Amino acid sequence: MKRGRLAIMGVLGAAAFLTFGAATCGAFGSTTTTVQTTPNQPSGISVSGQGKVTGKPDLARLQLGVSVLRDTVAAARDQAAASLTAITKAMKADGVADKDIQTVQLNISPEYNYTNGRQILKGFRVTNVLSAKVRDINSTSKVVDDAVNAGGNDTQIQSIAFTIDKPAELQRQAREAAVADAKAKAQTLASASGVSLGAVTAISESGGVQPVQYSAADLALKAGGATPATPIQPGELDVTVTVNATWAIK
Repeated sequence: MKRGRLAIMGVLGAAAFLTFGAATCGAFGSTTTTVQTTPNQPSGISVSGQGKVTGKPDLARLQLGVSVLRDTVAAARDQAAASLTAITKAMKADGVADKDIQTVQLNISPEYNYTNGRQILKGFRVTNVLSAKVRDINSTSKVVDDAVNAGGNDTQIQSIAFTIDKPAELQRQAREAAVADAKAKAQTLASASGVSLGAVTAISESGGVQPVQYSAADLALKAGGATPATPIQPGELDVTVTVNATWAIK
């Protein structure tokens, strides 16, 4: 019996020595890699794909209005109202519908000059800005020029953006191209890894139509006078969709 107990103690001592030896080796520079697996952790191949389709804009969005500075609020408001009414009439005469014209900003505020540390009232500024949709995109230049001429020196053109009014079909095409791109990448990874693709386990998308936008400085608009028509080029738009997808591994 003593021999048996001694043998068991010898085995336990060897095991303790081996454990200590492994820890010691780690302390002196050997690399230990620990792999943990979770039974419920999903596995697969995750990639992103992108699809891009080009289309022609069919809608122009204008941000325009008036900014008037006068000695009194009443004078500034009256002048701003007269100029903006003229601009609105001009746009309607060029085919812009009532439903496509909307007020987006109305502001009345005092302005001051500062001289030798003193604040001196300069007057009151009224700013009134409209958003307008031009559905006949070929008439955009005429709509802008007629609005500028109607509003005169009070006119402000803040920006013009071109977009696609109903991009659903182009988005569908871009979405299909994005999925095909993602699947091709996943298949390449699977082949290189010696596995096969299973079913898609997760998929999401982002992206859409990015409007082309021009500022007033880009257009270099001038009010009044016999000037050439403002050059406005809608160009083309890219409809881009990005897809993130995960395929199971077989």
